[in-house]
Amino acid sequence: MGELIELDSREVDRARLDSHCGCRTCSMRVQCGFNAGSVRAGCGAVVSMPLRDAQVRYTDDVDARRVTGFRVPCRILRLMPAGPTLLSVLHDRIVAKHYSVRTEQAYRHWVRRYIRHHRMRHPREMGAVEVQAFLTHLARDAKVSASTQNQALAAVAFLYREVLRLPMAATIGHLHAKRPHRLPNVLAHADVARVLEEMPGTPRLMASLLYGSGLRLMECCRLRVKDVDFTRREIVVRAGKSQKDRVTMLPSALLLSLGAHLEAVQRQHERDVAAGAGCVELPDALRMKLGAAAARSWGWQWVFPAASTHVAQERRERRRHHVDPTVLQRAVKVAAGLARVSARVSCHTFRHSFATNLLESGYDIRTVQELLGHSDVRTTMLYTHVLNRGGFGVRSPLDAPAAVRGARGMGVPPE
Repeated sequence: MGELIELDSREVDRARLDSHCGCRTCSMRVQCGFNAGSVRAGCGAVVSMPLRDAQVRYTDDVDARRVTGFRVPCRILRLMPAGPTLLSVLHDRIVAKHYSVRTEQAYRHWVRRYIRHHRMRHPREMGAVEVQAFLTHLARDAKVSASTQNQALAAVAFLYREVLRLPMAATIGHLHAKRPHRLPNVLAHADVARVLEEMPGTPRLMASLLYGSGLRLMECCRLRVKDVDFTRREIVVRAGKSQKDRVTMLPSALLLSLGAHLEAVQRQHERDVAAGAGCVELPDALRMKLGAAAARSWGWQWVFPAASTHVAQERRERRRHHVDPTVLQRAVKVAAGLARVSARVSCHTFRHSFATNLLESGYDIRTVQELLGHSDVRTTMLYTHVLNRGGFGVRSPLDAPAAVRGARGMGVPPE
């Protein structure tokens, strides 16, 4: 048998595969990037199917380098069971380190982009020179920000350090880009109220929690019923950023609307259970510890469930996931346009406005730090630069009484 190689979708768009194993029927499996597809055919039958990053073994009598077309003759290919690929090992290492799903998605993206930038060369054949060339391409040609460039560097460093086990990762640490000092976008309370008035139903309730409790977007989407305490007026954020838990406030203004929303969600959950569904995904191995009934219990349900259900492949059970974050992102964008707010408004803007308005109200910065879940108080101090009265509450010399009288002669209107 020949060399086991990986074909990219740019090299093979659609291959014609023939099975010659000698048995009556054969089952073969293709590893297609993020998904896996199956091929089932009788011996001698020609099966057409798309290949994406599939593992294909060439026979000995064929030079693999000569096969460059988009159509590959079926006689020279034999589809083999997919073994561990570079991306599958990357996935295993990320899961073993308990990194988040978003981190895995970002690392997979940058590793693929790094390999494709160097014309599908294997990372073992490349070193610090190729890494620096890739980062230079991102900064010069793609014009990415410093944080995006550092994310790409972190992904490539993880690849060499944890997946390939090469010492080269220690020599690329100096390639970090200098991040500029950015101030957060903050809305005044009146502007926040105008944006919320333009939002409908559930998105308005979610945005109100972002502003009233300082939640991040995914923290709000992943909120469960058991973590909302109406008696103590608290919200427990589970597995937030850096997998940290924290407690924040539940605004009194949302008690009635959130209670009515949960009543509607509970009725929907009861209908799902009656139809044989009603399950949700439990974190880690809690399903084995608490039992299958916990997946249908009311306390583990999402506060903001999705509009439709899906079938979980691992257990073949019908579940209802939490609402997709793009639902709220689109609603905020539309509402900001209708409210004619000139500032750039995103879901995270509500969290910035939450912190700034608390500091304006005179609350201690350590209290705000705990509510936001910041590890370092210096991160929270960033909001002191965007207070209404200027940095650290310093009054401008032009606002002094004598200066104001002189300024009125220059056309400055009186207060």
